[in-house]
Amino acid sequence: MATLKDVAKTAGVTVGTVSRVLNNRGYISDKTRKRVYEVMDELNYQPNEMARFLSKQTSNTIGVIVPHVVHPYFAKLISNLELAAYNSKYKILLFNSKGKDEKEEECIEMCKSNRVAGVILCTGSFQTEKFQHLGCPLITIERFLDNGTAGIECDNYHGGKIAAQCLIEQGCRNLLYIGGVSSLPMPADQRKTGFKNTCDKSEISHVEIETRQAIYDDMNYYSVIEDMLTKYPDTDGVFASSDVIAAQVIQVCRQRGIDVPGKMKVVGFDDENIASLTTPGITTIRQPVKEMAEMAIAMLTQINEGKMVPARTVFPVTLRKRESA
Repeated sequence: MATLKDVAKTAGVTVGTVSRVLNNRGYISDKTRKRVYEVMDELNYQPNEMARFLSKQTSNTIGVIVPHVVHPYFAKLISNLELAAYNSKYKILLFNSKGKDEKEEECIEMCKSNRVAGVILCTGSFQTEKFQHLGCPLITIERFLDNGTAGIECDNYHGGKIAAQCLIEQGCRNLLYIGGVSSLPMPADQRKTGFKNTCDKSEISHVEIETRQAIYDDMNYYSVIEDMLTKYPDTDGVFASSDVIAAQVIQVCRQRGIDVPGKMKVVGFDDENIASLTTPGITTIRQPVKEMAEMAIAMLTQINEGKMVPARTVFPVTLRKRESA
């Protein structure tokens, strides 16, 4: 089995240089770094992760905490975080909170025992102040910053605004908003605010509905949608706060014989894969999940290098037109 000395000898550099490449410390030219990695591949050198772990105050692991792993939005976010982490020589330690407060201590203890280089928090149920004692950066994605190091969001308010404008421009006059969990204040709540303010300004009739945690966990909005369309039969446009909800609105409309987009226009939010798989395809608000994930990993790296990062970063959203509106 090849050793660190073997890599250094074959690459024509010192052992210290190889160590700095592996630990991403100090200045190393791109040429030297490339040569070291090439030799590692040639010799099939496998770094001793435990030794590297014990020699540093932190590991090359990032804790990622999400409330869902099967929801299309979080599945995409996790995938992009993992790829961005890999490209920056990090690994991720994934936690699925499932909205349960009792899992908070477990996640914190696991992060401590693994000496994570940072934590990326994507759930609203965890208290950020409890992560301060980890001694590492805390980046939040789509939740209020509280005591975190830096927060990343998309422009939820503008998303709600352009969703309402899209429906109004399509001739809708009785609009319905179906949102997420009402008990957890999150940046995504601004989707409803942007929607409501735009409807008020245009003097358009509108109703806003939020759902319970259990419905969010199960991702089953059928009964809520059916109840709302029964209660508000004049509804001719729906803004759903996620593409998962929008897809189920289309299905309920189909079961009721309501033509989309003929009699009902539907706009979703996120622009996940599901938006292009329904019939009709979902017109939706695209948030740049890939770019947000890359920014989170880049911020952790910059903070650990002693660099300053903005406390709050808001990414723009855009309207992705398909057939539902």
